[in-house]
Amino acid sequence: MPAIDPKARTIRFKIVYCGTPLSGKTTNLRQIHAKLDPQGRSDLVSLSTSQDRTLFFDFLAVESSALPGYRTSFHLYTVPGQVTYNATLQLVLRQADGVVFVADSQMDRQRDNIHAYQSLEANLRLNGSSLDRLPTVLQYNKRDLPNSAPVEYLEFLLNNRPVPHLSFEADAKSGRNVLATLNAITQGVVAQFQKAQEQHKDVLREVVAA
Repeated sequence: MPAIDPKARTIRFKIVYCGTPLSGKTTNLRQIHAKLDPQGRSDLVSLSTSQDRTLFFDFLAVESSALPGYRTSFHLYTVPGQVTYNATLQLVLRQADGVVFVADSQMDRQRDNIHAYQSLEANLRLNGSSLDRLPTVLQYNKRDLPNSAPVEYLEFLLNNRPVPHLSFEADAKSGRNVLATLNAITQGVVAQFQKAQEQHKDVLREVVAA
């Protein structure tokens, strides 16, 4: 649920990048940070683990005028993929408005992808949410590597559902489809918010009419 401040006329959406360790979550945020106009985004904040290898989480606020009359910002987070940080994943997923699942395309990482996806689903359920209700985009990263699994296989493993999520092939290191992924998830969360607002108006009209 987005955070709305009527006095300040601001709306803040929370988007979480999830996935296996070293799948490219942090690289996505670094690329976004580098490509966006500095006047429209915050500094990139990172907290490292004791091993200084996996980022604990990243945070990036991207300003947008997506909704008329309000200053809209998208707060982007990543969390480490290791199972030892599962409690952190659950905490960061609270009140999330959208999710980007970054999958490692390498064939030998598919079991890890499945475990990370299942962990995402389980933690969303614990927070009273689900991938069926939450705008979600899948990013098949590292498509530049020679041992990449076929996209059709990745779709079968991770996106085999009645209404498939939008998905992108990507190479986060070069920036390929990093902004396309971001645009898709931000449009998804704004569209869901606007739909909820319209439904709320319809309910109010029915109450007044009664």
